[in-house]
Amino acid sequence: MRFDTKIAIVVRDDLATWQKLNVACFLSGGLVGSNPGLAGQPYVDASGQVYGPLVRQPILVFSASADELAKVLQRALERGLRPSLYTKGLFATSNDADNRAAVARVSTEALDLAGLALHGERKEIDKVTKGLALHS
Repeated sequence: MRFDTKIAIVVRDDLATWQKLNVACFLSGGLVGSNPGLAGQPYVDASGQVYGPLVRQPILVFSASADELAKVLQRALERGLRPSLYTKGLFATSNDADNRAAVARVSTEALDLAGLALHGERKEIDKVTKGLALHS
């Protein structure tokens, strides 16, 4: 199945592995929180055990430098997309209120991005992520 929309997560390439995974997980949750329609239906196994839903479409994970992440954010905002973000400062916080306060203290241009998540029309996401390599 080919979706009209695309989900992309862009993770900073110089983070520790645990940080990359943490960022990707937080960003995935942020996308579903912003777009509840991204959640699929619950799963049920042959024994009748019910499991939680997953995101209903593939997520592409890209790797980017700090400069590339800043460009992705700029391109996304120019196209009217609303990305979810994770900054390096959030590694030092322990709750959502402190996370939001840490972001609120920094201007858009000065954000020290660790990752971004995007959902939008396929062509728009392709333009925003142009030139990035898939994470390996």
